[in-house]
Amino acid sequence: MSTSSNTQPLESDEVFELAAEVFRVMSAPMRLKIISSLCHGEKNVSELLSEIDTTQPNMSQHLNTLYQSGVLGKRREGVQIYYRIINDRVVTLCRAVCTQIAIESDDL
Repeated sequence: MSTSSNTQPLESDEVFELAAEVFRVMSAPMRLKIISSLCHGEKNVSELLSEIDTTQPNMSQHLNTLYQSGVLGKRREGVQIYYRIINDRVVTLCRAVCTQIAIESDDL
């Protein structure tokens, strides 16, 4: 067995672990709504709350999860914090899955 084949399972294990982390982050419908909203540009919490029906503490918790996982970036402007997407891979995956589900639900 060559050295490269010995390292392959470790590499694929790492890939699966990273993929599982992406899916964990995206497993909450609220986080998918936030990602979808931020696809249209940077927004602060008030702007997000005007589009997504939830409480401010719940929104903040989900924004923090997305920020800590590297999906969102943030910047402060005065007292407002603005969030933006910094991981386009998550957006691409989210769009692909949601589009496929929408297509399949039209077929039912």
